[in-house]
Amino acid sequence: MLTLFPDIEPNESYRFPVSDIHEIYVEESGNREGVPVVVLHGGPGLGCGRYLRRFFDAERFRIIMIDQRGAGRSQPLARTVENNTDLLVSDIEVVRQKLGVECWMVFGYGWGGVLGLRYAQLHTKSVLGLLLQGVMLTGEREAEWLFKDGCNRIFPDGWSEFVSLLGVEERENVLASYAERLNSDNELVQMQSAKLWAAWVARCSTLHPNQSVVDHYLSPHIAIALARLQCHYFSNRGFLTQNEILSGMEKLSAVPGVLVHGRYDMISPLDGALELQKAWEGSEIHIIRDAGHSIAEPAIVDALIHSVSELLDRFEPQRA
Repeated sequence: MLTLFPDIEPNESYRFPVSDIHEIYVEESGNREGVPVVVLHGGPGLGCGRYLRRFFDAERFRIIMIDQRGAGRSQPLARTVENNTDLLVSDIEVVRQKLGVECWMVFGYGWGGVLGLRYAQLHTKSVLGLLLQGVMLTGEREAEWLFKDGCNRIFPDGWSEFVSLLGVEERENVLASYAERLNSDNELVQMQSAKLWAAWVARCSTLHPNQSVVDHYLSPHIAIALARLQCHYFSNRGFLTQNEILSGMEKLSAVPGVLVHGRYDMISPLDGALELQKAWEGSEIHIIRDAGHSIAEPAIVDALIHSVSELLDRFEPQRA
């Protein structure tokens, strides 16, 4: 089984203002002359951990990681104003142009997968290929599965803890009730809500209980950004119209793509990824039998590193 490449330090880091409010953090590592790859983190709100660059051979790739608006080391943290899908897509294109990248490979996991698809649909000529793991679409079906009826039947104990703050009537609309608390003027209410939200998502993310994932999500910096931004995006159905991503897949017919998806993914169930792959000519899917949603699961790591080489072999001759 393949494991992550050795840890490396970044070559450069940048801060790019993208609005009067937001400044995004960008980090570059690996071979400056290598194949450019942009890394789009999940959440929304998780930010790019340093382990993400370890999915790529530093001798072959120029690795560019972007902390999306409100996440990671971007500023201000957890801000939802001027924060939507198309603005995040425009930020990716700003980074490409500022770093002088002609075209790049797109790697996205979870929410970063749908963001990568949206970017590729709008900037197809800039994309060599896409590697997407655990694609988490944020439409009506996905919102109901996570926050109304679906995942709560798989993890009833975790759900009970998640809604413990809410009154009976508030539980009729969990997203709206949490949005009110996460944006409260009381910072203690904000953080209490954020940690319950983060714990719910973390516990649903892995095939087997993984305390290190829970602990990571519960760190205050991660929890508030994850909870507030996820609530913001799910409440607005990802700022996309119904089936917008699926109806635009014909634009990617000439773009190679690989989907890696855990069979027991409880955050973004497998049927969505299969529907996506069916609509995307030139794509393929690897269903990982002993994995859930988390990118940290060993079987997912192995499949992603295999898939990086596989995808590179598909588009590399075109670059020569």
